[in-house]
Amino acid sequence: MEQERVRAAVAQAEGITSGEIATMVVDSSDSYREAEILGAVLLSGLLSVMIAVVIHHVTIWSYIPLVILIYFPSWYLFRLVPRLKLPFAGRRRVAEAVRERAVRAFYEKELYRTREETGILIFISLLERKVWILGDRGINEKINPDFWQKLAAQLAGGLREGRACETLCTVIAGCSAELARHFPRRADDRNELRDEILTERPAP
Repeated sequence: MEQERVRAAVAQAEGITSGEIATMVVDSSDSYREAEILGAVLLSGLLSVMIAVVIHHVTIWSYIPLVILIYFPSWYLFRLVPRLKLPFAGRRRVAEAVRERAVRAFYEKELYRTREETGILIFISLLERKVWILGDRGINEKINPDFWQKLAAQLAGGLREGRACETLCTVIAGCSAELARHFPRRADDRNELRDEILTERPAP
């Protein structure tokens, strides 16, 4: 089972470092409502033009009602297939949404509460197929953020190639090796964060 493989990889990784590694997977980082609306407007507009041409009735009085009529099925399509929203959201908007969601998750899951501020979050957003790796203050003082960005890019590539679990375990091992250089395991070390994959809190 993939979740058990990840849990075992985290437990093994933390066996050589006092750093605490947490992984989190979410379905998406944002609803992208503005992209949903924009996509539905453009699609309904395009389909309305095509229908008007086919029925040889290209006037404003036929076009506007068609747009209104087709908008709601188009909107439902974007709700049903969220991946269609991403081109209308734009790369910068998507990247910012994943980054902000990762930062929020870091605090929601209280990863900042480790004894020596050595918590690290591997955050995976499935819809966008993007990854953020965030280290706490103690880690960032000793390890260049560029190192985490390279590992995040490696994991994102694995997601796109359908090798999510395998690549995640490899990245966890890479995090562990780097953490062990700066934060070797202490004799009194204890596990401060859950090894299981974290998920979003259920809606109240």
